[in-house]
Amino acid sequence: MKAQTTPEVSQSGRRFDVTIAGEINLDLILYGLPQEMPVERELLASKFQVTLGSSSAIVAHNLAALGMKVGFVTRIGPDDFGKLALERLAESGVDLSHVQSGVGTSGTGVTILLPHERERHMFTYLGTIAELTTESLPLEYLEDSRHFHLSSLYLQRGLQPGLVALLRHLKAAGMTISLDTNDDPDGTWGGILNDILELVDVLLPSEGELMRMTETSSLDEALDVMGKRVPLIVVKCGARGALVYQNGESHVVPGLSVVPVDTIGAGDSFNAGFLSAYLRGATPVEAARMGNVTGALSTQGAGGTEAFRNAGLREGFLRKYRG
Repeated sequence: MKAQTTPEVSQSGRRFDVTIAGEINLDLILYGLPQEMPVERELLASKFQVTLGSSSAIVAHNLAALGMKVGFVTRIGPDDFGKLALERLAESGVDLSHVQSGVGTSGTGVTILLPHERERHMFTYLGTIAELTTESLPLEYLEDSRHFHLSSLYLQRGLQPGLVALLRHLKAAGMTISLDTNDDPDGTWGGILNDILELVDVLLPSEGELMRMTETSSLDEALDVMGKRVPLIVVKCGARGALVYQNGESHVVPGLSVVPVDTIGAGDSFNAGFLSAYLRGATPVEAARMGNVTGALSTQGAGGTEAFRNAGLREGFLRKYRG
């Protein structure tokens, strides 16, 4: 794990560009398994990969790989999964000085993914993912930043009771806030989301997620509903690219044409690219173009971070497509 160094101060006078309080786990990816799986049979995968997982950690890793100063607060269990996940995250330069390690008895969360071309099975053990609480967060550390990003809203069950107060505190400290809810395993799309939306500056959903959270049947309807509550919505539309909605106007930002190796984590990688550009002063449309580039870059390796870990691949891809 990379040793912590003396903190640097960004041009804003704050230590970080982005702080994140969120989940970390490993993704265990098994390729080549059938979509319909019989029980009591030994099914053989054609390939296996262990990668850094979880939306929050992938965004943090890839933001740092793109040159942003990132502070990350998370909780891991007393196990090797947590240690390996932190080692992967530390490689990118993310500050991990406030990680909560070995607290409680739960193990570090883990996700098993079975890709099937455009769809995939996902199985998650929450473990410490659900145990991080707002009471345990170092507020001075989090607010020493220009921006706060929140991912995996419905998995972070320990954060939810104090989340409104936390976000209000960070807004009062002059920070902007972005949110990617990711999926709601219960399928309700309510509760805490309705409580915090007015505190969110940038919402980063997928097309399907936005329609589910607004209970609408079309993207236009969903944007009309959500646009009354959030000032900037950036919708991820897969290979088609992205759509930026602001002040009642929509702007389609076409995606890149690449042959994917793996689409796991592409949405989180889009978030990292968008935020890295947006916080450097790009317009939302310009930032979405960068998000499309980094989302496509992610598909060139396994999981959400392997393409970013390969410096030659990362820099060559960015030179070719960033313009």
